[in-house]
Amino acid sequence: MGNQKKSVATGKILNLLLFILFAAFAVLQLNDKDGILWFSIYGVVALVHLYVGFKSINRNILLLMMIGLAIYSAVHIPHFVDWIQVQNKSELFGEMVYEKPYLEGTREFLGLVIALVSLIYQWRQSKK
Repeated sequence: MGNQKKSVATGKILNLLLFILFAAFAVLQLNDKDGILWFSIYGVVALVHLYVGFKSINRNILLLMMIGLAIYSAVHIPHFVDWIQVQNKSELFGEMVYEKPYLEGTREFLGLVIALVSLIYQWRQSKK
């Protein structure tokens, strides 16, 4: 019984940390040219993690969100492939270079994958 309480407490802490992480991601997007879109994506994911800390979420909602993130991330795969093929991988962490759209596309792809993985975590937790 003690391990179950510890597991629940650990899950709540992890959900709170994921909420804070995705809320920070959302706020950081506000200065971007398409900031409202990305604020919305990361904001909704943040709210899912906050919500799940208090109540269970319908698995169909999680599934729809995961499918949406997977489809939108697939749009960015060509940029990710382009980035994989360049020599200087550290460019990803620098400023946006408009002659290199694969940098922004790769950042967006990786952000979507991180969000998707976090929702997969919630999906797996919701089966318990």
